Amino acid sequence: MDKPVGITSHDVVANVRRAARTKRVGHAGTLDPFATGLLVIAVGACTRLLPYVQGEPKVYEALIRFGQETDTDDRTGTVVRHAATPAALGWPVPLPEAIASLTGDVLQVPPAFSAKHVDGHRAYALARRGVEVVLEPVPVAVHRWDVLDRDDNAVRVRITCRGGTYVRALARDLGRALRSAAHCEALRRVSSGAASVDASVSMAALEPGSIADGRVALHAPLAFLAPMAHVPLDAPALEALAHGRSLAATHEGARAALLRDGDVVGIADRVRDQSGARWQPRVVLLNGDA
Repeated sequence: MDKPVGITSHDVVANVRRAARTKRVGHAGTLDPFATGLLVIAVGACTRLLPYVQGEPKVYEALIRFGQETDTDDRTGTVVRHAATPAALGWPVPLPEAIASLTGDVLQVPPAFSAKHVDGHRAYALARRGVEVVLEPVPVAVHRWDVLDRDDNAVRVRITCRGGTYVRALARDLGRALRSAAHCEALRRVSSGAASVDASVSMAALEPGSIADGRVALHAPLAFLAPMAHVPLDAPALEALAHGRSLAATHEGARAALLRDGDVVGIADRVRDQSGARWQPRVVLLNGDA
C-alpha cells in the first residue's frame, strides 16, 4: 500500500480488511501518521510469513527543515528550540561533513515520541502525558545519504538505512551537527527490501471487496521473503508437510521456502538428526490455508 498522509498504519490495515473481507491482515513496519509511502501488507494465511519478509534496507525520502527543533522531531510537534539556519550562520559546518558524521554505525537517541519502552510504558504515551522521557542511545546503521535538493532553509534527502533507524531523529541530529536546529517536515518510504512503492496500491483504489473479488491483485510472497533456499516439493513431500513432518534437506542453506508449483506453502529451518540434515517446518500453508 501507498499510505497517504494523516492516517495511521492501523487505518490502512482496517481498509485492507474491508477490501479483502477478512480480519487476517497484518503489516510489516509502521509508518507515522505524518509520513507517506510504502506499507507492506500481508493478507490471509500469508500474515504468518511476515516474520520472514525482507525488510532491509529501508529507503526514505525526507524534507528536513532548519531553524526549529520540535518535541516529536517532526512537523507535528511543539517547537522546543529555535536557532539560526546554517545558511544564516555561514554554514559553520559543511553539509557533507555533517552528513558524514551521521553515516555508518552510529548511536542514536530515539525520539521521545516513539514506541520505545520506558519502565513498561510506551515512550509516546508518557510524553503525551507531559512526563519527561529520557531514552538511551541505541545503535543504528545509516548506509547512505543522497542530497536531492537544498536551499537556505531546508534540504531534501534520500536516506538508506537499517530497520529501527528513526529518520526524524536523523533530521534532529543533522540540525545539531550543523550547529543549528532542524526537524523532519515530510517523510516518505520508497522501498523496504525487495518491496517498492512503485508497485503499491493507492487508498483510492481500495474499495470494499476489491481484493476479495480480484479487482485489486495481491503480489505473490516469494519475491518479498528474505534470502533463503527455494525447495520445490513433490506429492509425497507435500503430504509429509501437511502433517508437519520434517523433510530431507537436499538444498543448501539454513532456511528454506517450500514451494508447490512455485507458490510458497511453507517455511522450514535446517536441523540435523540421526538420519542427517532435515527441513523442519516452521510455517505450513496447506489444507486450504494457502
